[in-house]
Amino acid sequence: MKQEEKKINASLKLLVKTSIIVFIGVVLSKAFTYLYKVIIARQFGPEIYGIFSLATVILSFFITVSFLGLSEGLLRYVAIYRGKNQIKQIRYLIKVSMSILAVSSFLSMALLFILADFISVNLFHNAELSTFLKVFSLIIPISVASGIFLSLIKAYEKISAYSFIVNILQNVSRVLLLAIFIFIGLNSESIIWSYFLSVLLITIISYIVSKRYIPEAFGIVNLQKGRKTKVVSDLIGYSWPLIFLGVIGSLFFWIDSLIIGYFIDVANVGFYNAAFTIVSLFGIAPELFMQLFFPLITKEFAKNNTNLIKEISKQVNKWIFIMNLPLFVIIFLFPGAVINLLFGSEFTIADNTLRILSIGGFFSSLTLVLTNLLSMKGKSKVILINISLASLANLILNIFLVKKFGMLGAAISTSLVWIILGIILFIEVKKYLNFAPIRRKMIKISIISLFPILVLFFTKKLVPLTRFNVMLLGALFFLIYLTLILIFEGFDKHDRTVVEAVKNKLFAIKNSSIANFNILNRR
Repeated sequence: MKQEEKKINASLKLLVKTSIIVFIGVVLSKAFTYLYKVIIARQFGPEIYGIFSLATVILSFFITVSFLGLSEGLLRYVAIYRGKNQIKQIRYLIKVSMSILAVSSFLSMALLFILADFISVNLFHNAELSTFLKVFSLIIPISVASGIFLSLIKAYEKISAYSFIVNILQNVSRVLLLAIFIFIGLNSESIIWSYFLSVLLITIISYIVSKRYIPEAFGIVNLQKGRKTKVVSDLIGYSWPLIFLGVIGSLFFWIDSLIIGYFIDVANVGFYNAAFTIVSLFGIAPELFMQLFFPLITKEFAKNNTNLIKEISKQVNKWIFIMNLPLFVIIFLFPGAVINLLFGSEFTIADNTLRILSIGGFFSSLTLVLTNLLSMKGKSKVILINISLASLANLILNIFLVKKFGMLGAAISTSLVWIILGIILFIEVKKYLNFAPIRRKMIKISIISLFPILVLFFTKKLVPLTRFNVMLLGALFFLIYLTLILIFEGFDKHDRTVVEAVKNKLFAIKNSSIANFNILNRR
């Protein structure tokens, strides 16, 4: 038992150590992602922002189809083969995936280019969308290639490199290119080409990183025919449901924008996506841990370390809950001020939309651990059924509610489906893995949070909701919230072990920096 505790603590420390690296990347990523979208929204207005949003939705759909579910299959089986030290299987896996995806991505590119005019004029009644779609079609094979290399980097737990490429390089380059193109007078074309060139850049860099730091994955394939067949059958068997899962999953997350664009106009798509972009902040906390979480639990699953997976899952979900609760409170109580802070007063029309979406977004952030656990178990077909039914429900509700309530109806539909899907996933994890990834202390933390929520609720009536005051109230809430968690012992032994390890690491870095500074001074 003592040895098992050490393994749990070691895994949690690795997750937190990685999350610190990822945190820097994610913060920069979100900052530059929002900056990119804010520049577009403020520089070109809601209509162009709506066209850009629709174009990225359609592009995402075609890219997802092109992947054929193989990126998730790669991530899972590379991690499994690594756990079994089967390098030859990894090499063959990469080779086969590249061949299949080269064909599918070029077919998707041609299809989107041909259909661009029809989609733009007949479905969304906006001819300007066609230009975006035609150039964006060229992104498909480039993006699919980068997906292969990034899956490999992630499966080999090169999280620093992965985080730098995906979170920092991609978004920083996009903003810089956009600023340069606007400066030289390209107008809305600056959006198209900044997006295209940033994807090309990360593809080149991810290839270089893969070849340099994971050379064993690109060696000569010397595998018997029977084993080759087994590798392909396992990959296809796991991945084929994910083809539909990816397509339906894309529709699930973007159906509201498509329905708004079809029934209303692209300007309302722009307003809605401003709110949806803010709600995506709930993805920061899961993203800190998910980049290592899935490869880690999959590797332990191959070793049959069930209890280790159980403890890690519970702890990670608790951390996500603690981090996202204050964010939910701020967005729910001050939606107009948050939108104005980021996108400007023109977009505050979506304040109630943001408030409704924040409810669903908070619950949705807690489901990523559940989905990863089902994927680890190989229940891709179960996940497919879940997302299919959820997407169908979301589509039906969107058609009915958007026609009646506009973008507010889309927010109600999406949030309701997110919550119901979370409940279903919870039941399924309990059924297939015989545990629920929830700590009892999460209930205590929920009760503790009621006091700072009441303080914030009454305080907001006494002060004007300026940008500065909203940030000040947010800081006040977080300070009271964290203090009460410490006082009422909301943290457990695993938290204390990890905090102690992080503290020691920070002190070591500080002492090393001081020592180096003193050496330089002596010189």
